[in-house]
Amino acid sequence: MDTKKLDELAQKLTDALPGGIRELRDDAKRNLRAALGSILARMELVTREDFDVQSAVLARTREKVEQLERRVTELESKAR
Repeated sequence: MDTKKLDELAQKLTDALPGGIRELRDDAKRNLRAALGSILARMELVTREDFDVQSAVLARTREKVEQLERRVTELESKAR
């Protein structure tokens, strides 16, 4: 996840804190950002771009497998 979005999420969570806690806002923001970053890192997320690339590779691979299956079927029928 990009750091700008992580900062925005930490800021939104910090803004939601009650008034008395806002005095600790900077510390809370740093801690929230660190915790969110750690959680997201453990989730092993991929970018949308990487996902789209892998989806395209998978689609091409599936098409190739289907072509090869048709070719094998065709060759088997000729061999009989």
